[in-house]
Amino acid sequence: MSTYDIAVREYATLGEGPTWDSEAQRLIWIDILRSRVYTYDPASGRRTILVTEQHVGAAKPRVGGGLVLNLRDGVGLRDADGGFRWLHHEPVAGRRANDAAVAPDGSLFAGTMRYDEAPGGGTLARFTAEGLAQAVLDDVAVSNGVGWSPDEQLMYYIDSPTRRIDVFDYAETDGVRLPVDRRPFVTIEEGAGFPDGLTVDAEGCVWVALWEGGAVRRYTPSGELDRVVPLPTPRPTACAFGGADLTDLYITTARVGTDTPHPLSGSLLVVPGAGKGLAQPAFAG
Repeated sequence: MSTYDIAVREYATLGEGPTWDSEAQRLIWIDILRSRVYTYDPASGRRTILVTEQHVGAAKPRVGGGLVLNLRDGVGLRDADGGFRWLHHEPVAGRRANDAAVAPDGSLFAGTMRYDEAPGGGTLARFTAEGLAQAVLDDVAVSNGVGWSPDEQLMYYIDSPTRRIDVFDYAETDGVRLPVDRRPFVTIEEGAGFPDGLTVDAEGCVWVALWEGGAVRRYTPSGELDRVVPLPTPRPTACAFGGADLTDLYITTARVGTDTPHPLSGSLLVVPGAGKGLAQPAFAG
């Protein structure tokens, strides 16, 4: 398949969370440990940088503009005019935010983890536009990728140290759709890295970035490996489709923990024409 290009040459310590903002036609991505939210418009080349006051695990577009931020001490809302308020404020010593995703109903599924990555120290919770928080998982080490199948019947999820991508039925319970019946979808073999961020394409295939694996893989809905994108950087972190027609695969990378980082570690990479992605919903709040 196509090889990668450099979309944005950057030195992100822990680049993460690429998200295509269909309304603004730009990519949003973050550097967790430098507390930065980046945007990149591939049509014009325009870039912006927002520095947050806390480590930021994810940034997603909101309906009507602005961003919902998964921050160290909770979930916050940044308005288009720069105003900020907490949607849910819940500081926990030694814990920070990590990956998040907007569900088909416009709610936010946001993960946390301990800085020391202790097993059971992380969570996955669902947040509504009104700020209602609902625990989904409470025994997580490193909460990472979340995504939904094209028919919205399945939810995929990664707790990285397990080396698994798990799948749930995304089913209605008391008027709210939640993940139930967790089961393994794919297990990454020893030596191939750890599953990190994921995205689901229009064919229902799951693309996953492999931390310490130097690659992105694509798995069919039946769990069969059918594509591998080798990368020069050992720590790709997440991937997402973007561009006007959602055919370009953007990949974030990290420099953290590497004694001699590859020159492209921390940059935003792109594989043009890799496939066909799904438009991602904006947070309803």
